[in-house]
Amino acid sequence: MPEIEPIALSALTTLRVGAAPLRMFDAGTRDELVDTLRTLWAEHEPVLVLGGGSNLFVGDEPFDGSVVRVRTQGIERLPSPREGFVRLRVEAGHDWDALVAYAVDAGLAGIEAMSGIPGTVGAAPVQNIGAYGQEIVQTIVEVDLIDESTGEVSTVPAAELGLGFRTSVLKHHYGSAPERRAVILSVSLELAEIGPGERPIHGAQLRTALGLDPEQAVTLAWIREHVLATRASKGMVLDPTDPDTASAGSFFQNAIVSASFARTLPAACPRWPVAPDVDPVLVIPLASWDGQVPPPPSGEPDVKVSAAWLIEQSGVRKGFKIPRSRAGVSTKHALALTNRGNASAAELAELARYIQGRVQSEFGLILQPEPVLIGVEL
Repeated sequence: MPEIEPIALSALTTLRVGAAPLRMFDAGTRDELVDTLRTLWAEHEPVLVLGGGSNLFVGDEPFDGSVVRVRTQGIERLPSPREGFVRLRVEAGHDWDALVAYAVDAGLAGIEAMSGIPGTVGAAPVQNIGAYGQEIVQTIVEVDLIDESTGEVSTVPAAELGLGFRTSVLKHHYGSAPERRAVILSVSLELAEIGPGERPIHGAQLRTALGLDPEQAVTLAWIREHVLATRASKGMVLDPTDPDTASAGSFFQNAIVSASFARTLPAACPRWPVAPDVDPVLVIPLASWDGQVPPPPSGEPDVKVSAAWLIEQSGVRKGFKIPRSRAGVSTKHALALTNRGNASAAELAELARYIQGRVQSEFGLILQPEPVLIGVEL
C-alpha cells in the first residue's frame, strides 16, 4: 500500500487544525484507493478518508487510525442519451474548482455558479454542495463507490444517494452515523452544451447575487468570473494571505424549521420556503386497495432561515473573538469561523458553542454544524 510519513492534519485542512495521525496513505489511482481501503477495513482500524480537507473540523489529539488521502485525477467526456447534453465522469480526487473551470471552458452549463467552492469532486455529493441556486443534485447522474461493509465496488444512481439540503446518505452528520458507509471513487455529471455565447440566466437567486436583470444575457465565463469575485469578497475563496479564508466555509447550516416556528422569528429574518419532498411513486397493495388513492400530504412547507442573520442579531458580529482566543468569526461573513493564527480545535469549538448558545438564547433554535467533526465535541 502507498504508505507515507504522517503529516499533521493542520497542514491538510482549511481550518488548519489537527495533529498527525497514526498512519497515512496516499492513493494516486483508483486501484490504489480500492486496495488500501479494503486492506485497512479488513484490519478493523479507524479510517479517515481525506479529500481537500475543506469540510473537516479535526480535534487536537492525534487521530488513532489511518488517514487515506484521495489523490486520483481525471475527467472523461462521455455521450449523453439526452440531446444537447454531455456527461463527465470525474475521479474523486480531482479538484472541484478545476472541474468547474474545465466545464466553463468547454461551454458546459450546470455547475458554473459553484465556482470557487474548495474541496474535491468525490466530496461534493456527500453534502450536496451548492451555491447561488445551483446544487450538484441538479446535474449528478451516478457515482462509483466502494462499500465499507463488503469492499464491493458498484455504480449507484443519484436517486439512491438521498441528496437533500447539504446532506446525503453518505454524510457523517454531527452526533449520528451515515446511513451508508461508503467512499466515492468517481462522479458522473450531465451538463448542457451551450457553448461560449451569451444567454439569459434563469435562476433568480444567481441573478440577484450577480445583479443581473431577468433578460440580461451573459456567458458562462462571465458568471464564473463574477461568482469568484463575490465569494472572494466574503472570504470564501482560499487565499493563504487572508486569514478569513482559514475556515471550513459556512460553519453552521441555514436552519430548516416548521412554518409555525418561522412565524415566531422576527419578520426581518431572511427565509425561503422549502419544497416538500414528495415521493413520485405510491405503491398500494392490491389486496388492500379500496379503489381510492389517498391525497398527498397537506400543510405548510418547511422554511429555511438564515443562520448568518440569526448569529448577527444574537450579538455576534463579523470579526467577533472570545478574549485571548486565536479563533474568530470572519470579518467578511458571519457564518465562517476562522483560524486567526495557530488556533487550537478547542478554541474553535469554544467559539462555536458560544455562538450556538447565543442563538438558542435569543431565538430558541440550536444551529447545527455543517463540517464533519472528527475528535471534536460541541
